[in-house]
Parts: sequence; structure tokens; C-alpha cells
Amino acid sequence: MTYGQALEYISKQGRFAMKLGTERTRAILDRLGAPDRALRGALIAGTNGKGSTGVCLTSIVGAAGLSVGFMPKPHLISYTERIELNGRAIGEDEFVATLEGLLPTLDGVAMEMGAATEFEMLTAMAIAFLAPRIEVLVCEVGLGGRLDATNALDLGIAVITNVDLDHQKYLGDTIAEIAREKAAIIKQGNWVVTACEGEALAIVESQARAMSAQVWRLGREVIVEPRSLGWDGHLISVSGPGFAYRDLRLPLVGDYQPANAALGVAAAHLLGVVSEDAVREGLASVRWPGRLQVVGQRPRVILDGGHNPAAMVKAGVALRRLIGSETLVAVFAMLSERDPAKLLEALGTLRPDAVVFTEPASARGHAIPPESLAALYGAGAQVARPASAAVDLARALAGPAGNVLVGGSLYLVGEVLSLKD
Repeated sequence: MTYGQALEYISKQGRFAMKLGTERTRAILDRLGAPDRALRGALIAGTNGKGSTGVCLTSIVGAAGLSVGFMPKPHLISYTERIELNGRAIGEDEFVATLEGLLPTLDGVAMEMGAATEFEMLTAMAIAFLAPRIEVLVCEVGLGGRLDATNALDLGIAVITNVDLDHQKYLGDTIAEIAREKAAIIKQGNWVVTACEGEALAIVESQARAMSAQVWRLGREVIVEPRSLGWDGHLISVSGPGFAYRDLRLPLVGDYQPANAALGVAAAHLLGVVSEDAVREGLASVRWPGRLQVVGQRPRVILDGGHNPAAMVKAGVALRRLIGSETLVAVFAMLSERDPAKLLEALGTLRPDAVVFTEPASARGHAIPPESLAALYGAGAQVARPASAAVDLARALAGPAGNVLVGGSLYLVGEVLSLKD
């Protein structure tokens, strides 16, 4: 089996298996000898900030000298990014060998319970590959929480970053419904770390009580004090029960990143394996591509993968704070599963001087036609294909002293990022 054949197998098999839940994942892992049962770490859910929180925690644990696995979602350039060992994505040969080793187990479970979904297979592959090699696992939930394949895992710490409206088709139409889906990752006796507020926080706290889980809340038990360093990120001070770290260097841009980092620091402290040096070194070395990432100058080209209204508005506020009244041209694409009216409204809050709509090649057939988006957006909208041409047009419109923001879709961000390599 080649790497391409492995990806095709996962995609084709998963396409016909849409029943969500943790039962099949648990059955697969149990047939493998339940290697996940010996792992400790954190399962991270939330509408936004999961990846940033996860990469902060992973970097801190790695700086402490521990072998750490990370399961982020989704990928930007290569599917292998979804399984990381000590900051390195699984190799294509390792990916193929891991899948081939799982095929008899997958076939056996399929005969009894139906074929595994793509994300059930991915979760099982990650555990099979990582478990013998790591001391700590950091895992990002794929969708929601309650029915996500990763919820078959109990790593001891549940992190719920925040709750906003997203994936309503699967998770519910209200904050309360979505919060219940995400709070369902809390297991008996877990520690819970969260930045949720209001109604969502009340639901998280209720689930924690039901599971005899202790909760650390950002703004109460965990305090973060940030100071912006502009395009260089932040200096943050983070304190909580039994720890206090001052003036930590955080190279992630965006007003919301200090909160994500604080959740990562708190989770690292709960693991009981880190020193202040590890926290400092880990945060200072964090890299998280595609999140207000500058990849070009004159004009400044910025990539941001926020693809729901809340994420886009937050990124827009942070970006405008950094660029002030400078010219801003957006390059934008959107998948067909998204609500174009709401995302275009969020795009409008950035006050772009012009917008170039495009379509990422990797999402062709799954993206809203850029002509349709341009018609909905109205004045100031243009269309260009492929993505590279859209960026070239945006650069020309922005001028050397301006800014180009590429966003709306992680597929688009990944495609443009790959052009820079």
C-alpha cells in the first residue's frame, strides 16, 4: 500500500460510515489491548482555540524532557500532521505501516459493528503509533465531544476552551446544546480546565459535579495577565493554585492567544511534570502555522485559519489593532457546509478595502463558488483562480505598504502556505 492508497482507503471507507459515537473506537482499541489506558494527558474540546491550547501544552511537556504525542485537527498541508510525535509529523511510511497493521482489527470490528469512520480510523492509528512511544498525549477533539471518536479516551484532564455557535447541524442550535456536547468529554474524576463563561460555564460545572471532577476556570482559579508585543506576540503572567509564572514569552499573535496559553500552562501544571524552565522554554518556542501568521512583507501577507464567525471576528479585531488604518485586502474562500451570510458578515467587520474570492484546489467541489460569494458580498469584491492568482491580485491591490489577509478556509490557508515553502 502506498501513502496515496492509504489516504484513499481512509477516505472511501469513512465515507460510508457516518454513525457517530465512541463504541467502535473503543472496540478497536480494546482489540489492540487498550494501549490508551496507560496514557495520561489532556483531551481538548471547544469551538475555538483547541489547537493553540494543545500546541502550547505539547511544547511545554516536550521542553520538560518528556516524550509527547499530539493529535491536532485538521491539517494544513499534509494529512500526516494529524499525528505528531515530539513535534514531528508521522512519516508517510510510518502512516502506511500503521494502517496496514490495523487492517485485520478494522475488518473484524466492521463485521460486527459496521465500518469505522475516517476519524475513528485516525484515532485508532494515532493511538497505535503513539502509545508505545510517549509518556503524555495531547488530543484535540474533532467535532463537538460527546459523539467524537476521541471521546473514547480518558486522559485524566479535560480542557474546554470556549463555546460558540459552530457545526449546528451536528451539535445543536444554541450555546446550551453545544456546551452539553462539549462537556460530555469530562470523565469520572477528571480535572477540568476551561475558559467558558456564562451559560456554557454553568453546564461545564454541572457536568463536572456529576463526574466528581474538579474545575479550574480562567479568570477565577487561573489568572492570565497579558502585555502585547505587537507582531512579536505577548508577554504573559499566569498564576493558579500552586503556581505563578511571570513574563512568559508567547510568540503567538492575537488578543485571544494568552487565554489559550494559560489553559495550556494550567493543564501542564496538573500533569505534575513540568518546571518553570519548561514552561518558559515551551511557550517561547511555540509555533502554530496559519493563525495570524505573517508569511510575506511589502505588502504584509497574513494567514489565518479561523473559519467560523466567532473566530473570524476575534482575528479581525486583533488584526485591526495591529494594522490600524492601513490598507487591507482579503483573499477569501468558504466551504459549502458553512453559512455564507454569517461568515461574510464576520468578514465585513474587518473593514477590508477589497476582497478577492477564490477556491482552493483541494476543496474543489466542496467549496462555495467564488462568483456566488462575490455576488453576495457586493461592492469591492473580485474573483480570481487559482489561489496563487488571487494572492497576486490582492498584493497588487494592497500595494507595498498594505496588508493581505488570507482566510475563511483552512484548505485555502494550507494551499497558500504550501506556496511559500
